[in-house]
Amino acid sequence: MPSSTIHLLRHGQVLNPDRIVYGRLPGYGLTELGAQMAEAAAADLVSRVGDGSRIVHLVSSPLQRARETAAPVARELRLPVHPDERVIEAPNHFEGLHVDALELLKPRHWPHLRNPLRPSWGEPYRRQVARMAEAVLEAGRTAVARGGDGAEAVVVSHQLPIWLARRSAEGRPLPHDPRRRQCNLASLTTLVFDDLDAGRPPRVEYREPAAVYYPGVNQLPGS
Repeated sequence: MPSSTIHLLRHGQVLNPDRIVYGRLPGYGLTELGAQMAEAAAADLVSRVGDGSRIVHLVSSPLQRARETAAPVARELRLPVHPDERVIEAPNHFEGLHVDALELLKPRHWPHLRNPLRPSWGEPYRRQVARMAEAVLEAGRTAVARGGDGAEAVVVSHQLPIWLARRSAEGRPLPHDPRRRQCNLASLTTLVFDDLDAGRPPRVEYREPAAVYYPGVNQLPGS
């Protein structure tokens, strides 16, 4: 009965003055404030280690903003960063665009808006859950192999994949209102597995170690 805890860390604030949907576009790194958010998340994880947690494995989306968020965690916990394409941001038809009401009125977008429950503008929700679940379980098993039963892993990812992983774990429908996601910048969504091999959903915990930096910060989906 291998048990493990996996911390899903969302990246910090991204430099995006044009407020476009950056998706998987290269070159979108953290702002100075975003870097401070990443440091706050790293400090939270260091505190957990000080309280007895054994965090022995670190995984990151290959996108720049995720790698920059993983960097202080790697430094403070002295862990190598293992890139994993399975925890990357979802592709999106609107990538590269500033999406507002006028943009959505353009007929070329209409075929991509026909089914918001799937959603038709990007990667299906179920596919995102499947790849995240695979990556999370592998991260947990790698942590146990390296640190023994109960060892922990950190996975640096993005808002939508993390939120869908949580909704799936909690048995909630995957379609949702993006404005109501509880997955703020540099937040930690923690999945606690009593048995990685049992096929049972994990317990979910959530915390915001970077909340002190939120006032005045754009927290819209994809920001």
